[in-house]
Amino acid sequence: MKKRYTISFIILICALIGLFLWNVGVGTVELSLSDLPEIFGKGSDSTLYQVIWKIRLPRIMAAILLGGALSVSGFLLQSFFQNPIAGPYVLGISSGAKLVVALTMIVCLQRSIMLNSAGMVAAAFVGSLIAMGFVLLISFRVSKMSLLVVCGIMIGYICSAITDFCVTFADDSNIVNLHNWSLGSFSGMTWDNVRMILWIVAVTMAVTFFLAKPIGAYQLGESYARNMGVNIKALRIGLILLSSMLSACVTAFAGPISFVGIAVPHLVKLITKTAKPIIMIPGCFLCGAVVTLFCDGIARTVFAPTEISISSVTAIFLVPVVIAAMLRKQGNR
Repeated sequence: MKKRYTISFIILICALIGLFLWNVGVGTVELSLSDLPEIFGKGSDSTLYQVIWKIRLPRIMAAILLGGALSVSGFLLQSFFQNPIAGPYVLGISSGAKLVVALTMIVCLQRSIMLNSAGMVAAAFVGSLIAMGFVLLISFRVSKMSLLVVCGIMIGYICSAITDFCVTFADDSNIVNLHNWSLGSFSGMTWDNVRMILWIVAVTMAVTFFLAKPIGAYQLGESYARNMGVNIKALRIGLILLSSMLSACVTAFAGPISFVGIAVPHLVKLITKTAKPIIMIPGCFLCGAVVTLFCDGIARTVFAPTEISISSVTAIFLVPVVIAAMLRKQGNR
């Protein structure tokens, strides 16, 4: 099994490097790898240098970090609810974050207050927790997890409808630009954004790794976890906070991105043939980065110079994975 894990991680790392180089080169201005030494040799005076350093590289790094964060968030939610199609987007958590961020931005812009990155993340985190709170309240009233997922989808639709209503009837041109963000996009990323994302994701991932062993025990059942000395209540709170922070970070900077958090954990399980958190957590991060970077490259190049929503691309590629996972679970019963 260790050999399989090693090969799987090598493949994911190689795919990530290949996609990184591809994303650097493709776009409105096509570049080849042989051009890079000459471009960077000219320094900041070169227009192509500015394109790569200030536009493409921050976007690529954001896609890698946020794609990995969203996938790990999905894995934590699937572990928490013991449901293969639980994820930030399906359960309405991303939509809740989107709603609070949009309302906060509208209020701040109307009062001529600039909302910084920390404020965006804080607003998204609050929205994620509110949506998660509604999902948890419903979970106490229903016995079937499938019904819980349906309720989560309904919560997501309500939050999205309120957000669209607010954005549609906004007068300020800056507020109207929220429409593009609400569809999901990595455009406009800066190095300041990347540094903020890196800090949040790094700290949250470190805590998640620390909980890998308790999560593994929890996967085998609450009784087993209690016998192993796991504090179930504390673990559940930890899973809620970590998954909410990761999905909030994604929503704050890139808007809601669909199906990455649901599909990627299934892809990693298929590749590694295991559900051990110590393997799944880094595997989900790497695979999520690969999938998101690939989809973002497709989103900005297929109809260039027009850019399409990344959620549209992720839906096309990842919905079949989710359907296959559902059919597989049904067949195992």
